[in-house]
Amino acid sequence: MKYILLSAVVLLTAQNAMSQNSEQGQMDNYPKTKESSQADDFFGTTVKDPYRWLEDDRSKETGAWVKEQNAYTQNYLQAIPGTEKIKAKLTELWNYEKYSAPFVEGGYTYFYKNNGVQNQYVLYRQKGNGDPEVFLDPNTFSREGTTSLAGIEFSKDGSLVAFQISEGGSDWRKVIVWDAASKKMIGDTLRDVKFSGLSWKDNDGFYYSSYDKPKGSELSEKTQLHKLYYHQLNTRQGNDKLIFGGEQTPRRYIGGGVTEDGKYLIISGANATYGNDLYLYDITDPKSQLVRIVTDFEHEQDVVYAENGKLYIVTNQGAPNRKLVVVDAANPQPQNWKTLIPETEFPLTVSTCGRKFFAQYLKDAVSEVRQYSLDGKLERTIALPGLGTASGFSGKMEEKELYYTFTSYIYPPTIFKYNIETGKSDVYKKAGVKFDPSQYESKQVFYQSKDGTKIPMILTYKKGLVLNGRNPTLLYGYGGFNVNITPSFSLSNVILMDMGGIYAVANIRGGGEYGDKWHDAGTKMNKQNVFDDFIAAATYLIQEKYASPDFLAISGGSNGGLLVGACLTQRPDLFKVCFPAVGVLDMLRYHKFTAGAGWSYDYGTAEDNKEMFDYLLKYSPVHAVKPQTCYPATMITTADHDDRVVPAHSFKFAATLQKAQACDKPILIRIETNAGHGAGKPTDKIIQEAADKWAFMFHNMGITYK
Repeated sequence: MKYILLSAVVLLTAQNAMSQNSEQGQMDNYPKTKESSQADDFFGTTVKDPYRWLEDDRSKETGAWVKEQNAYTQNYLQAIPGTEKIKAKLTELWNYEKYSAPFVEGGYTYFYKNNGVQNQYVLYRQKGNGDPEVFLDPNTFSREGTTSLAGIEFSKDGSLVAFQISEGGSDWRKVIVWDAASKKMIGDTLRDVKFSGLSWKDNDGFYYSSYDKPKGSELSEKTQLHKLYYHQLNTRQGNDKLIFGGEQTPRRYIGGGVTEDGKYLIISGANATYGNDLYLYDITDPKSQLVRIVTDFEHEQDVVYAENGKLYIVTNQGAPNRKLVVVDAANPQPQNWKTLIPETEFPLTVSTCGRKFFAQYLKDAVSEVRQYSLDGKLERTIALPGLGTASGFSGKMEEKELYYTFTSYIYPPTIFKYNIETGKSDVYKKAGVKFDPSQYESKQVFYQSKDGTKIPMILTYKKGLVLNGRNPTLLYGYGGFNVNITPSFSLSNVILMDMGGIYAVANIRGGGEYGDKWHDAGTKMNKQNVFDDFIAAATYLIQEKYASPDFLAISGGSNGGLLVGACLTQRPDLFKVCFPAVGVLDMLRYHKFTAGAGWSYDYGTAEDNKEMFDYLLKYSPVHAVKPQTCYPATMITTADHDDRVVPAHSFKFAATLQKAQACDKPILIRIETNAGHGAGKPTDKIIQEAADKWAFMFHNMGITYK
């Protein structure tokens, strides 16, 4: 439930009547942004909103503004020496075969593969030891590779497959159904599907979720009433049966899935990104009625397995770090739950495969995995290659083996085959990237935040680093929505580390690294803790001479974009370069667009009460900008098809910062075209964005890329 515009053209030459000084750094001639007299009253306080007109993603004025800003940004970036060299190096690093962990459906083994720099991964399949064949290639869907595969689900016998495609990175999806053997399309394409899984009921049809299509802009209009439908194959989408949601049972987010035994439909409903109610429906009994298992939204619960009339549920009721319980489906309410795997001091998620439970714990932001029998007996703790992130450990209950992937900041993703009976892991696919982990170091440190809270941070760099405060350092954070930031390998970060730089990741409050208490400590009236934690991370790096204010950059996306925006407005003296990406930057109006109202558990809204309004106004990046202030060199990034965090946030922040900037440090906005919030972005756009980012950072730190 973490579901936490206009067509813009990137111009390569200035066509906008501005005359940029040829000397890089003299940024006193930004494109002009008109101001309106728009103002709003909040509890007797008048708040000006002069750039409200930029919220209209369909207006010609907004489109012209985007073109002008993109032209200005591209002129600046293209004048930086070394940008093309960085892009060439990134392309070289990227150009190796990449694989996903395989999975079995209908007698075939399926896996994703990218030959090197293909824009989208291709889905292959093979029979036994036969030669692999292409099953589904999203690169054929669009000339620019901007249409991506956004979800796929096979029927239980593997004979049918339904898959979602996203065009231009939008959260609005199309669903196509194939006969898996012939790859021939069955029925019509389903349209306007959003925030949805796909779950088959036998081979007759499947469940999916969506909203009514907005009457206004599909990319920015508020979405409120989610609906769960059942689609019968070879019938029109307009005839699909509404199962749950809409006006009768209003929920912002609804998910429905059939249990592996094919007996139950489990429905989860939520009005925010935290907390859900839960329902059970026996689809094998024509007389069955919908049974409400959980009647409030105060906790989170998820059915992970069902067998012999019993439900296995992961919950945080009475267990902030979560536990696994079992209950009879005939009486599934919480008072009847019995603990199977108890809560520990570490946050828990649970998956299933081979008639086992795999308990995945987060221990100081790194993975620990334990294998349990179905009756809750601990069988073993699985030996992992080191401190990092293990993902996978799921599959069908009849399988004897599973595949998982392990990675860290210096361990390229490696796929392991795991024997469930013996507990033995063998390397299945090793990453082919040209990277020697022995030359690099990754270590975890702990520092104190403003209120004394101990915060973990992982630092990664090339061995032999000299602590002189002159190492180009990028500090990354997120801090929200119970999201865990765990170690993962990044090709892009090799550029930084090979320049003697440091990649630092702070596991600040608001995330889920230490369970619900850690999350709640960074929500609503506690949100300032998140920014204090990040500022304290920067202070630690400076005090320990890893970096200094002249060599420190900060980066974050989405909620992390808010983090960067808040920190750069609160402590502009602390950072040299800032990268707020696809950020939530107008905290007074975020809830008025797409699914933004569902983020209120973390943020609260300006309409709740005066105390909440005052709190939001104080840190809201758009409103916290002070006139005639020297802000760090900043490159704001967003995308024209971002319908998760609408680009108007970034547009208004850029215009506000550009007007306020009182020194020659650049304030740029880079608006990606035919792209969304991030998922499904083609490889060529990823590489170009990374090259622009490193070039901007190095240039503003006075570093020449070699």
